[in-house]
Amino acid sequence: MAARQEVSAWRPRVPGVTEVFHARFTEYAYPMHVHDAWTLLIVDDGAVRYDLDRHEHGTPHDTVTLLPPHVPHNGSPATPDGFRKRVVYLDGSRLGDDLIGPAVDTPDLPDPVLRRRVGQLHAALARSGDELEAESRLTLVGERLRDHLRRRTDPPRHRPDPVLGRRLRELLDARVVEGVSLQEAARVLHAHPAHLVRAFSGAYGIAPHQYLMSRRVGRARRLLLDGLAPGEVAAAAGFYDQAHLTRHFKRLVGVTPGRYRVSSR
Repeated sequence: MAARQEVSAWRPRVPGVTEVFHARFTEYAYPMHVHDAWTLLIVDDGAVRYDLDRHEHGTPHDTVTLLPPHVPHNGSPATPDGFRKRVVYLDGSRLGDDLIGPAVDTPDLPDPVLRRRVGQLHAALARSGDELEAESRLTLVGERLRDHLRRRTDPPRHRPDPVLGRRLRELLDARVVEGVSLQEAARVLHAHPAHLVRAFSGAYGIAPHQYLMSRRVGRARRLLLDGLAPGEVAAAAGFYDQAHLTRHFKRLVGVTPGRYRVSSR
């Protein structure tokens, strides 16, 4: 099989994320190196073997790997067909230096729930305009990573907080078009981002980003019925562009904005 390399990299507008990196390698082997950021890694096909702190590790399909900053490691294919991986590099605002030691001891985390959440995070990071969703998902991923590294034996108990959920809803209602980041909402409401997400979801049965998109789609429906073209509606309803509007509109309404507008006549 011929050597194959496919890579894509970008920096999303999500606080704490320094880079997203997707790659497919069949033969390439990383030499020993270090990063100044946390490396959150999932492997979709094949497997990777690597050395960290003079110990050999591997990345089975259902495992999430977290490599700490400033600790040398390498990496090479562990299967004949190589591997396909997705990586998020996180700065110290997401995971503190106090967790470096535990991450060196247990970098591979066999957690199907965490694995699924990291996959959902990557999907959100790949879509312009869905930064609130990506930030929310990253907050919950970071919380679960910290739970692993602090070796909690029992899942943390989260008490309902309907008042905080209502305050976040009011903030989202006031910022439907311009939007609000999770970090800004946390500052305004004086709450931890993870607590904000859980309080809102517990109170309303829907995540904050889903609520905001629902409100934007509702606004888009009214504007389309007023006769505005989809391109005008996208900006007026708070979407990144017309493609962003179309994706969410079709998901919630079942048809594209253009078809919806025509049907109203």
